[in-house]
Amino acid sequence: MAPGEKIKAKIKKNLPVTGPQAPNIKELMQWYCLNTNTHGCRRIVVSRGRLRRLLWILFTLTAVALIFWQCALLISSFYTVSVSIKVHFQKLDFPAVTICNINPYKYSAVRHLLADLEQETRAALKHLYGFSEITSRKRREAQSRSSVRKGTDPKFLNLAPLMAFEKGDMGKARDFFTGRKRKVNARIIHKASDVMHIHNSKEVVGFQLCSNDTSDCAVYTFSSGVNAIQEWYKLHYMNIMAQVSQEKKINMSYSADELLVTCFFDGVSCDARNFTLFHHPMYGNCYTFNNRQNETILSTSMGGSEFGLQVILYINEEEYNPFLVSSTGAKVIVHRQDEYPFIEDMGTEIETAMATSIGMHLTESFKLSDPYSRCTEDWSDVQITNIYNATYSLQICLHSCFQAKMVENCGCAQYSQPLPQGADYCNYQQHPNWMYCYYQLHQAFVREELGCQSVCKEACSFKEWTLTTSLAQWPSEVSEKWLLSVLTWDQSQQIKKKLNKTDLAKLLIFYKDLNQRSIMENPANSIEQLLSNIGGQLGLWMSCSVVCVIEIIEVFFIDSLSIIARHQWHKAKGWWARRRAPACPEAPHIPQGRDNPGLNIDDDLPTFTSALSLPPAPGPQVPGTPPPRYNTLRLERAFSSQLTDTQTTFPH
Repeated sequence: MAPGEKIKAKIKKNLPVTGPQAPNIKELMQWYCLNTNTHGCRRIVVSRGRLRRLLWILFTLTAVALIFWQCALLISSFYTVSVSIKVHFQKLDFPAVTICNINPYKYSAVRHLLADLEQETRAALKHLYGFSEITSRKRREAQSRSSVRKGTDPKFLNLAPLMAFEKGDMGKARDFFTGRKRKVNARIIHKASDVMHIHNSKEVVGFQLCSNDTSDCAVYTFSSGVNAIQEWYKLHYMNIMAQVSQEKKINMSYSADELLVTCFFDGVSCDARNFTLFHHPMYGNCYTFNNRQNETILSTSMGGSEFGLQVILYINEEEYNPFLVSSTGAKVIVHRQDEYPFIEDMGTEIETAMATSIGMHLTESFKLSDPYSRCTEDWSDVQITNIYNATYSLQICLHSCFQAKMVENCGCAQYSQPLPQGADYCNYQQHPNWMYCYYQLHQAFVREELGCQSVCKEACSFKEWTLTTSLAQWPSEVSEKWLLSVLTWDQSQQIKKKLNKTDLAKLLIFYKDLNQRSIMENPANSIEQLLSNIGGQLGLWMSCSVVCVIEIIEVFFIDSLSIIARHQWHKAKGWWARRRAPACPEAPHIPQGRDNPGLNIDDDLPTFTSALSLPPAPGPQVPGTPPPRYNTLRLERAFSSQLTDTQTTFPH
């Protein structure tokens, strides 16, 4: 190795340590900025001038902020879905169809149970509006045979008094039965929409419900007297019917032979044997077609009204309860075979003297469960007991939750079939406080205070039939005479009167086409796509890669913490050595090399550039070598001149 190379190697060996083993954070950052592949950091160090360096610092920090922002958006949107829609043309299974008469029980069969209630209802109408209801001959006879006589105390009006409040004075109310005003010390709950105001009536009608000890009362008011009287009547009606056995209620309702006059499906005749009885607490006997009773599900071969279900229903308006229902017709719902028919929530009404055509489109949906959406595959992750013998749905969960709250707080159940385990229907005899409790819970349920909406989840997979309804007058004037005559003759064993068109309703349910639409959710992102997108953001804003990110983690976290820890360790070690060292007198000052002004060197070791600028070191002195004596040299010269004459010749 050349002498110059040896000197450079020696000087380089004595240079200060840089890189990950740098003695302080500043030198570590300088080393990183000079050696990293991220161009912004390098420009911060090598740029000349404060302004240019400040601009590069600003650009680099902005790029880092944008990288963090974009990566946060990518991570937050990772659990998103993409929706794909597929359309299949195939032979479709026909859904289950449940049909109910709007009037649950024949009036002639239940009028003896409701006679007192109807008498008090008519009396309240007379005191409020000043008129008596115009009734048919049969109902006038039932009214005359009523057990309620003048002078007797009203039973139902005492349990839940009907009242009329004047606008602006809700502290006093006029009692319907006595007609006198009285002071009301109760909470006023107005059961009307806060958004829609149709008109401002002079009086507000409502009724009062109290707990057992009458210490806590609430008055429920309505914007219309019709709604108030129907709601008041419905509460007492449910109480009366809850005390009747299930077998008797089935006998008091409509049989399948009475309700179903004719039946056709897919061009083939059917009858009442193709329908399954389903008793509903508010709609009486309902009948379900294609309920998989024989382990077979009917299917339709083609679309169109000729290949669907066609039935003619006998409504019999004369047997309608005037205060319970105010419309005439039937209710129908389309649902899966293993699904509970909530006819009161999602049913479609059918008019009399009309042909109602309902066209269907089948849509099957498949959703991704947690963490993509809040849905459930079954009951496993829902803390609600299923009281219905049916597959999971959001409606079943909400109804089960409400019934559980009713049983827990009121001791009885409402609108449930079957009943919750260990419970019975609400009635005055066993549960005198149920009406007040029911209304309190119902108000809390509507305001989402019971927690049912937060507990219940939507099903991840479900079938849905989109219905399109159209109406036509039926029967027509030209065919009315012969058609009604034939139907009267056909139903002579079940119906003992001549039919008219207001007693009948025609229903057609069919597939418009055999196209089944499937909506499927799929994950919109994957781990590979996420890493690729993050890498793209790093390369776009800072010309960086994943290896650069690893270097940043190493330098800014591992090496920086190592330097801080090493500094603290040396500091603690020096403190401990000073504490252990014995106290001694101060030693005299001995001049050292650094005290020589000619050798003024910094505390830090020299760098490569400063080492080259140092003055050359003096050459080494050979110890014990005396200086030459010049007198001796002169003697040698004289002596050599004398030997010239006496040279010796050697033989060759």
